[in-house]
Amino acid sequence: MEFKGIQKREEGKFITRYDITYETVDKKEKVYEIISRQQDLESYDALHRKKPDAVVIIATDESGERILLNKEFRMAVGDWVYNFPAGLIDPGEEPKQSAKRELWEETGLELYQIEDELGPSYSAVGFSNEVNVCIVGRARGQFHESTSTVEEIEADWFTKEQVRDLLKNNRFAARTQAYCYLWSR
Repeated sequence: MEFKGIQKREEGKFITRYDITYETVDKKEKVYEIISRQQDLESYDALHRKKPDAVVIIATDESGERILLNKEFRMAVGDWVYNFPAGLIDPGEEPKQSAKRELWEETGLELYQIEDELGPSYSAVGFSNEVNVCIVGRARGQFHESTSTVEEIEADWFTKEQVRDLLKNNRFAARTQAYCYLWSR
């Protein structure tokens, strides 16, 4: 594929839609629709996000025997979905700071130990260039409702056996499903 250009189509509060034009190997034009957290994509290089947009928190309890999952109503699919706590990185924040803040805002828990920070990954590579960083650690505390009235979240701890049962009949975000499948084996 050879990049030919990019055109902004619609700018929203949190995402902007673009058409990207490529030339295929058989010299045909391919227009591909994407969304981005960036409001000013103008070049091929701009598609390659260097700074992460969001964090994903993969946390176990103090014993390491239970994993934290959010059951969240996701408006885009109109359904409850199991997912790891996650959120946007605020201006001036580092990913670890964002992870601690987001975890507390969504669940009331404290991310007291960070064991790893995974490199950049894409949220939905099929239609977005949004970049995430996964923060892996341990959390503790008492659950409370999300501090945001626009998020309906039910957070809880799950054992490996409980996760295996959830995987059989419940909807998950893809990255959460894949990780939970491996973690629960």
